[in-house]
Amino acid sequence: MKTGGCHCGSVRYTVTGPLRDVIYCHCTQCRKQTGHFVAATRVADDALEINGAGDLTWYAASPGAKRGFCRHCGSLLFWKRDGSGMTSIMAGSMDLPTGLTASHHIFAADKGDYYELADGLPVFEGRD
Repeated sequence: MKTGGCHCGSVRYTVTGPLRDVIYCHCTQCRKQTGHFVAATRVADDALEINGAGDLTWYAASPGAKRGFCRHCGSLLFWKRDGSGMTSIMAGSMDLPTGLTASHHIFAADKGDYYELADGLPVFEGRD
């Protein structure tokens, strides 16, 4: 079992199922909405319990997907493709220790010009 939540504590979550390795996304939307790139894991919806869901605001970030933010502190917590049975969780919102490892970078063609990808992980110019 893993737990996490937003900065102010209004939204907390519990994960009871397996988490995917962390993927780093460098797409323009992730960079614009977070100020940098996103590091996210993913879990099946039936293994994710959200407490304080009334304090969660969903923003349609792009056609077919949305991002879940705390309406009080603005913390980005989730990303979800419409109709999917999986929810991506921002790795930085998880309580330590996470036990997670990173697997690869996606949308590297869109990455910021102020940093390099030098961690030795596979790099994909697009989705993967």
